[in-house]
Amino acid sequence: MVTEERAREAALAVDIVTGWAAGRADVPGVVVVGSWARGAARMDSDVDIVVLTDNPGYAEPEVWTGLLGGDLSRTARWGPLREIRVRRPSGFEIELGVVPLSWAGTDPVDPGTHRVISDGHRVVHDPAGLLAALAAACGAADGSTRHPA
Repeated sequence: MVTEERAREAALAVDIVTGWAAGRADVPGVVVVGSWARGAARMDSDVDIVVLTDNPGYAEPEVWTGLLGGDLSRTARWGPLREIRVRRPSGFEIELGVVPLSWAGTDPVDPGTHRVISDGHRVVHDPAGLLAALAAACGAADGSTRHPA
C-alpha cells in the first residue's frame, strides 16, 4: 500500500520532469514505466521515468539532482539507457533513464525496449507522437495496465 504522501511525491517528480521536458525542443518524449505506471507501486518502489533525447548533457547527474532536489544514489548503463538515481530527502528514489531517440525506434522495436513498454507505461510528454508510435508497435496501449510481452 502506498501512502497518499508518497503518491503525491511520485506525481510531483513526474510533473517536474514533464514540465522541464516541455520547455526543451530536444526532449521529444517522457514516459513513466514500471510499477508506478502499472498501478502496482509499493512504499519501497522508486518511480521510473524515461527521458528521450539525443542531448548527452541530459545524462549528467547534476541535471537531475538539481531539478529534483535530491542526492545522487547511483548511475549505471543498461545498453543505450543511462540510469541516474536520485534520492529525495524523504528517502524516495526517482530513477531517470536517459535514452537516445533510437530507443523509441519501431523498425524493428528493440527487445529490451519492447519489454519495458509492454510491462506497463504512461506517456506524459510526446509532442511528436514518437512514444505513441512505439506503444502501438509494441501492441501496448498507453495506460497503467500491464500488457503481455
